[in-house]
Amino acid sequence: MSVRQVAAGSGMLAARLQRERRIAKMKPAEHASHAASSLEEELLRMLARQARRIPFYVLLAALMIAALASDRVPAWLVGGWLALVAVVLVVRWQVLGRLAGLAEIPAVSRLRIAIALSAANGITHGLALGFFPFLPEFERALQSMVMIAMCAGAVITTAGFMPVFLAYLVPMLLPLSILWAVSPGVAQTGWIEASTAALLALFGVLLFALGRDAFRLFRESFEIRLQQAELNRQLEAALEQAEAANRAKTRFLASASHDLRQPIHTLSLFGAALSMRPLDDASREIVQHINTALHVLTTQLDALLDISKLDAGVVRVNLEPLSLRAFLERMHGEFAPAARDKGLALTLECPAEALIETDPMLLERIVRNLLDNAIKYTEGGRVSVRVEPEERGYALVVADTGRGIREEDQARVFEEFYQVDNPERDRTKGLGLGLAIVRRLADLLQIRAEMTSGPGQGTSFRLLLAEAGHGARLSIEAPAEQAPPIAAHVLVVDDESGVRLGMKALLEGMGCRATLTDGTAHAVAAARASRPDVVLADLRLRGTDNGIAAVLAIRALYPGVPAILVSGEIQPERLREAEEAGIALLHKPVPVETLKRAIAEAVEA
Repeated sequence: MSVRQVAAGSGMLAARLQRERRIAKMKPAEHASHAASSLEEELLRMLARQARRIPFYVLLAALMIAALASDRVPAWLVGGWLALVAVVLVVRWQVLGRLAGLAEIPAVSRLRIAIALSAANGITHGLALGFFPFLPEFERALQSMVMIAMCAGAVITTAGFMPVFLAYLVPMLLPLSILWAVSPGVAQTGWIEASTAALLALFGVLLFALGRDAFRLFRESFEIRLQQAELNRQLEAALEQAEAANRAKTRFLASASHDLRQPIHTLSLFGAALSMRPLDDASREIVQHINTALHVLTTQLDALLDISKLDAGVVRVNLEPLSLRAFLERMHGEFAPAARDKGLALTLECPAEALIETDPMLLERIVRNLLDNAIKYTEGGRVSVRVEPEERGYALVVADTGRGIREEDQARVFEEFYQVDNPERDRTKGLGLGLAIVRRLADLLQIRAEMTSGPGQGTSFRLLLAEAGHGARLSIEAPAEQAPPIAAHVLVVDDESGVRLGMKALLEGMGCRATLTDGTAHAVAAARASRPDVVLADLRLRGTDNGIAAVLAIRALYPGVPAILVSGEIQPERLREAEEAGIALLHKPVPVETLKRAIAEAVEA
């Protein structure tokens, strides 16, 4: 089973476990009770809000009615009614405001209190009809208009909830309609008063219908909010589930990568040590095949490491001017042999003056992945690299004449471990991480990456690169030289016996003297016996021990002693820990020249 299959399986298992934990079905009766209780709570909150908003307008209406009656009714009676209206308003304001927060009292009981308060409010306002017989026809009409307006407003302030709405409407509108019906008319027939009473009754029916519709809208709105809240909870659970699966995948890959890197690192050490010895041609060819196979496996593990570094946020961007022509000529020289082996033409077109500002190391990783993919998936024709001037920079295009990518696969090719047309799991085509790394590095460098492809039409990747500012100067990098032989005392700290023996064979082949230890305590004892020139420690040791602790303990004896950490870790937390320690970090399996150069630089520092 491949690393990709196991990673996918672990993510699916984590997702399934998360789903099973969340399965808890509610009985229909319980669900209905819960929904009803929630609706009642929402009603109480709405009534509390309205109770805070309407007192000012109700008092204005009451003052108008009092003004109409002031010339016809005794002042103490009008004043007493106004005082009663104010008291009821204040009590209703205070009580409704507190009812919404009294969760210990059942919502049904609190709604009964709200209904009683609405009835008290309606009766209090209806008492103003006691002034009706004393008023002339014009003032009666004005009073009726004010009271009708208050009844219409109650449709909104009660959301049409019938018990509360009717408790207010009936004490107001029913007596008003009756009073108009029994009032003596100016005309002998009295048809105006009778018609007014009938219209008031019809208006009451209309308000009832409007209230019913208002409450239906209120209920539907509340149910929609409930559904949205449930959808939000489901989305949050799905997001948490996906994040848990991603964390499980990261932990799995970290453990798998570390466990795989240990034996590969040991093999590479022994292989490198063996290649340094005098061998016959047949033996040397076998060693070369071993090292080639190890290199392919190392490349795949390095892709996992790149993803983990990007996840950990430990990749730093160092912007500097870069000549695209020189950069791409070097890349062309590296990939030309692989293209020739497949019978492909690898072409390069780039203006000599193309100068951009970017991180050369990270851009190289992007272009290397694109060229590697283009050559892998092109069976005939050519792979072209060209640079085209743009308004504010240059477009770097890597195009091939390969099989192309179907439209439905184009979004997925940037996913981790996804490969198109590789059912046979051909390991020479990698793990399916190349374009995932390209996308993340492009985002990190703020490079706009575009892909154009189609079946039988090949694939083209276009990178939009920012032009370097005027006056930018190129830093000329000297070609890397092979590290010379070095004589140094290297203290090796590793809990794997195979790694220790392989490192000893390699270091002695380099001309170093190696002291082997398996942990911090052993390393400190060995350092006391003989001061090392450099400490070479594995990041993860047995139990709670680790290479950082070993280096710090030895530096307590010999401050400033050079140290190098070697690790197979790709877990983001461990990578950040190593970076924060400020100790040079090499990743297993370590190429021979890289290790040799690191030791030489550490000793010379």
